[in-house]
Amino acid sequence: MSTRIAFLKGHGTENDFVIVPDPENALDLAPAAVAALCDRRAGLGGDGVLHVVRSAAHPEARAMAAEAEWFMDYRNGDGSIAEMCGNGVRVFARYLQHAGHVTEGDLAVATRAGVRAVHIAKDGDVTVGMGRARFPDGEDDARITVSVGERSWPARNVNMGNPHAVAFVADLAHAGDLLVPPPVAPAGAYPDGVNVEFVVDRGPRHVALRVHERGSGETRSCGTGACAVAVAAARRDGADPAVTGTPATYTVDVPGGRLVITERPDGEIEMTGPAVIVAEGTIDGDWLESATR
Repeated sequence: MSTRIAFLKGHGTENDFVIVPDPENALDLAPAAVAALCDRRAGLGGDGVLHVVRSAAHPEARAMAAEAEWFMDYRNGDGSIAEMCGNGVRVFARYLQHAGHVTEGDLAVATRAGVRAVHIAKDGDVTVGMGRARFPDGEDDARITVSVGERSWPARNVNMGNPHAVAFVADLAHAGDLLVPPPVAPAGAYPDGVNVEFVVDRGPRHVALRVHERGSGETRSCGTGACAVAVAAARRDGADPAVTGTPATYTVDVPGGRLVITERPDGEIEMTGPAVIVAEGTIDGDWLESATR
């Protein structure tokens, strides 16, 4: 009889994930297995996998176990490991609530980018403390360039626990089909790859984006990308909460919905948006094994 592996499917502003509960870290989710699960035709389909593990049971998270019981072992759709996924954290928290591990209110989630504070509101939205943005090349350095076809734009290098190149454009159609990673120069700027955001203005402190996520292609939403975009837009607009002492809040429209991003004077960034569980079932273990051969 085939081994059955429990799974759920969820999304945050249509950034969708296969959720694999594995509290004791008993499953070997090799890159090929993750890629098979995320395949939209031959698998379950998803932008990534949320492997749900108790922090104490995972070697990369044991040091965080005293702060956060649960570790989000996140994988990109191609099976590669990612440091952080903002929409993923919201869906991860929603799963913990769905499974009865937590209730409304505050909790902590361990990630490869550190422990993230999460608040599950009564209205269903989930707020995640995303940490601070870093500017590896300095806040005023625009040496990064992003290209699509014959067009190119300066881009801001923003790190949200994972790398981003944020380019402001006149029309989101200029991003092209985003089937392959847009070329970024200089070549060595992002040795581990980069998420590329193309951004247009919609109104005062209101922007919209399209994104190519490394390892996943174009996705319907990117939480860390929305944060990177909000911070880049704030600096472009002359808003730095650390200087003004006033929080900066931006509405960020993504193809799959809307996120609200606030940067506080202490540098901490909060992201608020929906998180939905849509299905649950079991994976055929024999299929998964054969799909990874």
